[in-house]
Amino acid sequence: MPDISLTMIAVLCLAALAAGWIDAVVGGGGLLLLPVLLLGLPSQTPAAHALGTNKAVAIVGTTGAAVTYVRKAPVDVRTAVRIGLAALAGSSAGAFFAAGMSTEVLKPVIMVVLLGVAAFVILRPAFGTAPATGPATRRRIFAAIGLAGLGIGFYDGLIGPGTGTFLVLALTAVLHLDLVTASATAKIVNCCTNAGALATFAWQGAVLWKLAALMAVFNLAGGTLGAHTALKQGSGFVRVVLLTVVFALVGNLAYEQWVA
Repeated sequence: MPDISLTMIAVLCLAALAAGWIDAVVGGGGLLLLPVLLLGLPSQTPAAHALGTNKAVAIVGTTGAAVTYVRKAPVDVRTAVRIGLAALAGSSAGAFFAAGMSTEVLKPVIMVVLLGVAAFVILRPAFGTAPATGPATRRRIFAAIGLAGLGIGFYDGLIGPGTGTFLVLALTAVLHLDLVTASATAKIVNCCTNAGALATFAWQGAVLWKLAALMAVFNLAGGTLGAHTALKQGSGFVRVVLLTVVFALVGNLAYEQWVA
């Protein structure tokens, strides 16, 4: 356990709880958890340790949310795993290219895309609220593997913030899922990408396991609660949270690009 105060440990645990809830409902929990970790850990702690600890915490909450969704939502687990394996390959490739590329030039592009997404969701109130249209065709599954798997997986390895939100949007649009089912499918995909990233960080010795174990308990509780909330409240509620997270992500990227 790093040398931090009990007050900061409590803050980190509460952040893990809230991040788990947000991530389970619509993705994007890392927008809260990672900055709090970076601020809460001692200044001499390498950034890689914050990233590795974040993944160790997040994978527990994501798995708990995925299990809850699979039990109660009509999730095509086989398709989700196929997309997840593609995302794992995509994120590995993204991480490889990230070492030699400045992601600062991509942030304004991502902000424009997110604002376009927000406008689309606002102007199309029915987006993601209609029930799923039945089993997806093979063409749509391949498209989801390419876009949500390889494409967004590559983005996750290259930049990262908002990956879960992008997955929900892509799965809703490509597979014609409702937002609740898309969130459930995204959790399974996220389990795959988180596992790959965590294995890399663990191999590098960049995980604070004792702190991660404590925070993971709260993240699991938040993730399970978030999944139950989404299932109970339905797609309309998820839509509101989705827009909130999208605007928060835009604000976060804008702050990093022009203020920080």
